[in-house]
Amino acid sequence: MTTAPRPEQAPPGLRVGGYTLLARLGEGGMGVVHLARRPDGHRVALKVMRPHIIGDEEARQRLAQEVSSLSRVRSRWVAEIVDSDPWGDIPFVATRYVPGLSLHEHVAEEGPVGGDDLRWFAECLAEGIASVHDVGVLHRDVKPSNVLMEGRTPILIDFGLARVADDPRLTHTGWLLGTPGYLAPEILHGDDASPASDVHSWAATVAFAGTGRPPFGRGPSMAIMDRVRRGEHDLTGLPDDLQQIVHAALHPDPSQRPTLDEVLDWLVDGPLPVVADPVSHAPADDLYTVPLALAGSAHERTISFFDEDEEGDGTRLLEEEPPPPRASLAERSRRGALFVGLAVGASVGMAAYPWLTLVLLALATWFLRGASLAGSAAGLRRSVRGAKWYDGPQLLLASPWHLVQAIPRALLLVLWSLGLGLACALICYALSAAPEVTLLASGLVTGMSLWLGPGGSRFRGPVIRMVQPLARRTGPWLVAFALVVGGTGAVGALLAQHGTHWEPVGNPAERLP
Repeated sequence: MTTAPRPEQAPPGLRVGGYTLLARLGEGGMGVVHLARRPDGHRVALKVMRPHIIGDEEARQRLAQEVSSLSRVRSRWVAEIVDSDPWGDIPFVATRYVPGLSLHEHVAEEGPVGGDDLRWFAECLAEGIASVHDVGVLHRDVKPSNVLMEGRTPILIDFGLARVADDPRLTHTGWLLGTPGYLAPEILHGDDASPASDVHSWAATVAFAGTGRPPFGRGPSMAIMDRVRRGEHDLTGLPDDLQQIVHAALHPDPSQRPTLDEVLDWLVDGPLPVVADPVSHAPADDLYTVPLALAGSAHERTISFFDEDEEGDGTRLLEEEPPPPRASLAERSRRGALFVGLAVGASVGMAAYPWLTLVLLALATWFLRGASLAGSAAGLRRSVRGAKWYDGPQLLLASPWHLVQAIPRALLLVLWSLGLGLACALICYALSAAPEVTLLASGLVTGMSLWLGPGGSRFRGPVIRMVQPLARRTGPWLVAFALVVGGTGAVGALLAQHGTHWEPVGNPAERLP
């Protein structure tokens, strides 16, 4: 018999937003959950948000928008929001109180869910997720600890609030918010969540409910996440009829998973006519599927874990990729000389042909960013399904879309860099510097800003990948360096002989009164 958990007693008389806190139910990465009583006597689950989640007006606005959408969810399979105050001194979200154990606790005490109860569980959980999707919100964090058992019926909690954690202070590069084994592979690759991501998490949770173990196994988080990326799951013990749809929903490619409507149709009317093909498993001696301790001897990694809890509310993981072999001093010198030559060339070009150089830098920023996005997408596809003969044509066909996708961030980076370059020009003007010196300094600052500015990694990454191979050997480096120095010298000679050319727009100083 499932009974409600025995929470810790809260300090007597403590109140938040008119609610009296009765007991502490638990805590997670976003806040502390209390059992609370409203003035009318009804009990609610009150989540008090942590300061680092709600730290400024923008974050509170994000929470307010999220709660506004989620308040429209009305489903018996979801612990719906009954009250909230994103703008209070102590921001909180109150949901319907469910007096039951989480699925994780339920399985630990009573064993896996079986028979008709398992099919009922799968259908109710899918209905709950569908009700969240119906209001235009993704759950993002479906897992056993976010499913409460009200008798034999699953109740979904914490729906959608994971989006509040989309804060650069929390989700900067290398940090992962979630629980390995229940996050979809596309999220592990850094892509945005989608309805298909919730379908994957639904399947992993149903598999846990029916077998009593995580479908992607246990162990180090990196090993679990690698199995998720490859689709290497174990559904042994799950009923054959349910195993088919769960297997399809755990496909590593989100486009190959059934939709939530197809899942519900399958559960109600029977098997789907077409289910995604099984995923081919990697050989047992593959480097990425052997235990992490053994893999470490062949491929050393540095991994740090913070607040790791396999079945808890969240895992934050920071992984540092192993550094590449250190280049020799001569190679690093050649590489540095090429970078300096390119920077000087951009500065001289700005002094000799300001408008033309600005246009070329803007186009280069846009093209390099688009190429970087296309290359990242191609690498992701290869990591999921392996190399294919059509990778090249697919890359070419997708490149126009990536160039369109690159426009906003490229424009932001160019405008930001031009702003700093203009500030440098104004300083030089205040110091009565010569026009050529002003343009040289402004060009240097603009180039450095493109290299280091917001989104600059998509600019400098392709440049670094072009320069590094050239610097490895003296012959190719000499050719490249001669071209850079020769081009810079030729433009510098034109500057010294004829001064600055303002074509095709003209000198802006001549328009001043």
